[in-house]
Amino acid sequence: MKKILFLTLFFSFIWAFDLHSVKEFFNEDNLIHLLKEYGYIILFFWSIFEGETGLVMAGVLSHTGDMNLFASIVVAAFGGFTGDQIYYYLGKLNKAWILKEFNQHRRKFAKAKMLLKKYGMGVVFIQRFIYGMRTIIPMTIGVLNYDAKKFAIVNLISAFIWASVTIIPSYIFGEEILDILKWLKHHWYIGIVFVIAMFTVTWYINKKED
Repeated sequence: MKKILFLTLFFSFIWAFDLHSVKEFFNEDNLIHLLKEYGYIILFFWSIFEGETGLVMAGVLSHTGDMNLFASIVVAAFGGFTGDQIYYYLGKLNKAWILKEFNQHRRKFAKAKMLLKKYGMGVVFIQRFIYGMRTIIPMTIGVLNYDAKKFAIVNLISAFIWASVTIIPSYIFGEEILDILKWLKHHWYIGIVFVIAMFTVTWYINKKED
């Protein structure tokens, strides 16, 4: 919910700002230049805090030759690995604080415990693909004091699998993705409707799970 509010405020600020300046900054040539210059840095930090959108973008840019496929997978994997290690140690070293601060997400923590009880460390391989559980599961693993070395190994392997299965299809179907983006560029109003719909669905799911 906080993420939705932040994004809403962010885009509202963009709208209220000098639209001409914003349009000039975010034009296609500038974005391509930024991605060529700082693409791997952006991908690394995106993989820590967010997820698949940045990886899909990296796959498409690898398709166009602006990024390297293998390097993109490695960078994204280490970004995802780093993010989950941070969440793990947040849970391991700050158990009382985590349980207090995330009290409103206690149902998700209960679900994470259930998954860990059922699948053990194997849940790390699928947690990146479970909506709303990517940060909760590694935190829960830390809170439950699972072995740090074992988690790191499983986390690293799963991060490479996650990066590969997301980036490689985007690389293979890069042309089709670009065609869709070009179409949306000329039908921007559909994109707005889609974003609003996604925000609404995300808000509803978060509210239902919390």
